[in-house]
Amino acid sequence: MKIVVCVKQVPEVTNVQVDPKTGTLIREGVKSILNPFCEYALDHAVRIKDRFQDVSITVVSMGPPQARDVLMRSFELGADEGILITDRKFAGADTWATSLTLAEAIRIVVLDYDLVLVGKQAIDGDTAQVGPEIAEILGLPQITYAVDVTLASTRRQVRVTQEVEKGYEVIEASLPALVTCSKGEVVRRAPSFKDVINARQKPIRLVSASDLQIPEEQLGLQGSYTQVVKVFPPPAKKSNLLLQNLEAADAAREIFGFLKEKRFVE
Repeated sequence: MKIVVCVKQVPEVTNVQVDPKTGTLIREGVKSILNPFCEYALDHAVRIKDRFQDVSITVVSMGPPQARDVLMRSFELGADEGILITDRKFAGADTWATSLTLAEAIRIVVLDYDLVLVGKQAIDGDTAQVGPEIAEILGLPQITYAVDVTLASTRRQVRVTQEVEKGYEVIEASLPALVTCSKGEVVRRAPSFKDVINARQKPIRLVSASDLQIPEEQLGLQGSYTQVVKVFPPPAKKSNLLLQNLEAADAAREIFGFLKEKRFVE
């Protein structure tokens, strides 16, 4: 059985800033990490591999050459091989162009996949569109917002615990299928020193635009139906009232005075 996990390199959100003149994200000097939701998806894949025999995990990432770092991180966490889809022609891709490229790479390069796992969304864009679009392009049944993923005893279906508005549902889908993951185990695995060393020996295949059967006008910015016009931070919130080192009665008077000033109380 072959599991494909799509992973993305994203900026560490605590460090992201917006250029006030251009309205674009400032990426220079910002540390990049494996998207946390992609890590949940990978963790589910590794747990399936631990439970069932003859399971291999292929991680796929689309991005610049430095996206190799997230493939290496994925190897440390248990993936077996990686595919890096990288080409300047992919630059500026929106969710549709990205999904089309990833789906074609999975179809042509991976071939005999049984299960595709993706994070529900990337923390830099938060669109949650790529996973479902890949499923539609490949014609796969899909289950979204998974918090637990395993195989049925026959290994012909994937069994998913799905997060819904009022709790959880358990759903099965015939393989091959795609699952988007929103959560996982509270305690995730940490790679050992041996895992880190072995990760350097695992293969990474580079895939360029010429390797895919996609017309050039459907790639990158040319093939994007949407474009980001401007990125800007939300307006700064007004400072809150902070009370410290006061007796309870004094704090109550201060709070009451504040509420009265704002006309919340008479």
